[in-house]
Amino acid sequence: MANVIVVGGGASGMIAAGRAAEKGHTVHLYEKNDRLGKKIYITGKGRCNITNDSDIETHLNNIPSNPYFMYSAFYTLDSEATKQFFEKLGLQTKTERGNRVFPVSDKAGDVVRALQKYLKQNNVFVHINTNVKQIWIENNTVKGIVVSNGKKVHSDNVIVCTGGLSYSGTGSTGDGYTMAKSAGHTVTKLYPSLVPLKTNEKWCQEIMGLSLKNCAITVKNEKGKTIYQDFGEMLFTHFGISGPIILSASRHIVKELNKQIYSIEIDLKPALDNKTLDNRILRDFQKYSNKDIRNALDDLLPQKLIPVIISLSEIEPTKKVHNITKQERKNIIQQIKHLTVHITGTTGFEEAVITCGGICVDEIDPSTMQSKIIKGLYFAGEVLDIDAYTGGFNLQIAFSTGYTAAEGIKEE
Repeated sequence: MANVIVVGGGASGMIAAGRAAEKGHTVHLYEKNDRLGKKIYITGKGRCNITNDSDIETHLNNIPSNPYFMYSAFYTLDSEATKQFFEKLGLQTKTERGNRVFPVSDKAGDVVRALQKYLKQNNVFVHINTNVKQIWIENNTVKGIVVSNGKKVHSDNVIVCTGGLSYSGTGSTGDGYTMAKSAGHTVTKLYPSLVPLKTNEKWCQEIMGLSLKNCAITVKNEKGKTIYQDFGEMLFTHFGISGPIILSASRHIVKELNKQIYSIEIDLKPALDNKTLDNRILRDFQKYSNKDIRNALDDLLPQKLIPVIISLSEIEPTKKVHNITKQERKNIIQQIKHLTVHITGTTGFEEAVITCGGICVDEIDPSTMQSKIIKGLYFAGEVLDIDAYTGGFNLQIAFSTGYTAAEGIKEE
């Protein structure tokens, strides 16, 4: 049997180490933090969206970069197999809206504990508080690793699972990219992705904390071309906008944000066309005909939004409803259907769920995750140039690539 070193104790690292050991290899897992799975604890707002309960095609459709690379890995470990894997370890799961899979307990810590149990069951040697400085390579072949005190540790196989640059407080500081480059690999340009967006509009700050449940968004470039559309939940913040549909939208603009100005149009009432909405407003106006306009939209809009819509519609808030003109009503409809914000930037890697970019997948064998350049060197998880939308798709990439890397290691 082979000896294996896994660098990084996150989702991909733990499943890779456990699976390699389960196959009978001697496995050492190195983690620079004082505990394993630090990033898992904060995923899904502390609930951990393990995977998405959908077919392989759906998973591939939710990967905007290099989806073809994932075919083999998903057939090695798909979402159904991932659910079964965790249930065998005693972690009960449940499926929520959008096919998102969570632990029944709603505790991300239970996912970490299940993976730790897997490591223990298979006798993986775990080294925490140990920083791997570089991969030890001779004649285009892995010889092991060098830890931060300069000590060399021999191994014929090294799986790099160091994560990306997102949430650096969890230890994702780009170490794997440095290791890959020094091994001769190409690392594509890195961007924060699934990240909250900053806006030019100051009124976002005035309504911070307001969450919209069923709204539609259209992302447009400066030429007015539609780049992306989505429907679901979003949130206004002190710097701009966030929430699931905004995070997914960010993936389509991060690469060009410094070259282009993007706008996002928010449709507050996607179920109503202009005519239906106009009839609805007319009914409300009849009901509240003697009130100020600022007190006549409560049935239609969240309270926090009313002053914003009235102001953008250029109507005096104290104007009586029976004095509102047809044009002013048109203005209100325009704002409700096309509430527009202009994007000035992102909140950066510190708040990005995932890193867009990474180790060029053309240099990796998709059926084993082994480097095509260095024998015995494998990569898995966020360090690769693959990223997906929200909904459990990114963790599935981590589990599938980690598991596939372990499967790819042959007996000596």
